[in-house]
Amino acid sequence: MSESSSATRLSVFKTYKLYVGGKFPRSESGRVYEVTAKSSSGKGKWLANAPLASRKDGRDAVVAARKAFGGWSGATAYNRGQILYRVAEMLEGRREQFVREVGEAEGLSKSKAAAVVDAAIDRWVWYAGWTDKIAQLVGGANPVAGPFFNLSTPEPTGVVTVIAPQDSSFLGLVSVIAPVIATGNTVVVIASERSPLPALSLGEVLATSDLPGGVVNILSGKAAEIGPHLASHQDVNAIDLAGADAALAKELEIAAADNLKRVLRPQPVDDWSADPGTHRMTAFLETKTVWHPTGSLGAGGSSY
Repeated sequence: MSESSSATRLSVFKTYKLYVGGKFPRSESGRVYEVTAKSSSGKGKWLANAPLASRKDGRDAVVAARKAFGGWSGATAYNRGQILYRVAEMLEGRREQFVREVGEAEGLSKSKAAAVVDAAIDRWVWYAGWTDKIAQLVGGANPVAGPFFNLSTPEPTGVVTVIAPQDSSFLGLVSVIAPVIATGNTVVVIASERSPLPALSLGEVLATSDLPGGVVNILSGKAAEIGPHLASHQDVNAIDLAGADAALAKELEIAAADNLKRVLRPQPVDDWSADPGTHRMTAFLETKTVWHPTGSLGAGGSSY
């Protein structure tokens, strides 16, 4: 290609779409909104048009998450860990793209954006390692007075809605999605309204990894518009209010009470790169306790 023809080449802008059920639909409403780069003045250059998800998109995402729940929760913990690690591998391969998108989204220098992306990749690996260990932490055998085994084991809650952090568009997003799916739940996440592009690009990574469609569903738009419908949805089992402000969090918590959803209230996070602990995994686990007879006690007081 000659220099003159190269100079007149048209720019190829990326079209960002929702990620629902392993596919990339546009919003059924046809709506979009402008996303701009963050700058010190608050007015940055135009980056892209992001889909403005509707109530119908939210319902479709819940249907996809419920459909995927049986297979994902029934997979072995070891297999879930392999899949989460595969996601980290895919992110590593597209590291430069995410460094650019995170830098533009959060107004960071290239070096700082790279540190954020590296921390997000490491976070996937960290949760991948927890998939087959969390049961040992929160489950176990219980002492009982009688010839019984009494065993408690954790099980996933079900479909979880997540309001993603507003200011940490990628590391914060990963930090609230990964623990939910690591324990066998499926998720519908509303990305940061101001900076949704890293989240929508994450959907492309998930689609080309081994993660089954519907395990993670990513919506972009207004949490205040979509959130209430998801919080009151009868087939959503839990909600994480990480990115909701005080007024919205109160509204969503009230709506969630209708079918006794588990609610994780907003908790200020000064540094998303700090050790996350295990509370976001245990927040969306139920405990199943099983009693089983040990058999008749022999003359020596032993069951066997």
